[in-house]
Amino acid sequence: MIRRRFPWLSYLLVVTGAVLTVVPFADMLMTSFKGPDEAGTLPYRFLPRAFDLSNYRAAIHQLDLPVLFRNSVVATATITGSVLLTSSLAGYALAKLRFPGRDFVFRLVLSTMMFPPFLFFIPHFLILVHWPLAGGNDLLGRGGAGLTVSIVALAMPFLVSSFGIFLTRQFMVSIPDEVLEAARMDGAGEFTVWWRIVVPQTKPVLVTLGLLTFVDAWNEYIWALLVSTANPDVMTLPVGIQFLQDYVDPTRTLPIVMAGLVLSVLPVLVLFLLLQKYYIRGVMLSGLK
Repeated sequence: MIRRRFPWLSYLLVVTGAVLTVVPFADMLMTSFKGPDEAGTLPYRFLPRAFDLSNYRAAIHQLDLPVLFRNSVVATATITGSVLLTSSLAGYALAKLRFPGRDFVFRLVLSTMMFPPFLFFIPHFLILVHWPLAGGNDLLGRGGAGLTVSIVALAMPFLVSSFGIFLTRQFMVSIPDEVLEAARMDGAGEFTVWWRIVVPQTKPVLVTLGLLTFVDAWNEYIWALLVSTANPDVMTLPVGIQFLQDYVDPTRTLPIVMAGLVLSVLPVLVLFLLLQKYYIRGVMLSGLK
């Protein structure tokens, strides 16, 4: 009723939401071009006096950006690939295979979603510290730092996602069993059925899950900070940018920090623009299911 009487209200809400979303990003972008005497001063100026790329050069130099970028890419790609693989396989098993305890396993997966992820960070860290035969440890996991000094530590706690298993399972339930049975009658094994039939039909949902996982892994800060304390060589972009902001004069480094943030946002933005068609389809189909 309200929508019919005030059709402009919907457009107003959409425009307001778009402005609230775009303005902070635009301000970050403009600040990255400002000089050290322009940022944080009053009266506020949205546009810089001159568009200077020196802040980007300083960010690359002071942050050792290639190393941080490499660490972030390796950890994010490992996490995203593992989540897509494990979620798709587990979702298929829980949706289409019949075995004792299937419903109990599914409820167990759902129950893990009720706990905040950081609740397990300390247990995960202790497991990595005492990992046998790694980082100077003996067979019993004593004497060294374990996997905490390796870049593998950045990805280990996030290789499996209960939300990903839930999302893919809910979508795969709607795939007709007759199609899968026909493939099995033609001699296809379960792996072939999963790879040839199920995965192509779940592509939109997998792309959506991949984007969500990529963004979460790319922006992960608390765990990356914990691992970086054991080995600064595995520091990621979010941790490096925060260190730059904390340990250098913020009034002079704010434009450099913003330049670093712009560089860190670009991979996520480019990936979303390339895959937005599948992402929108995945969100719509997930909602319909």
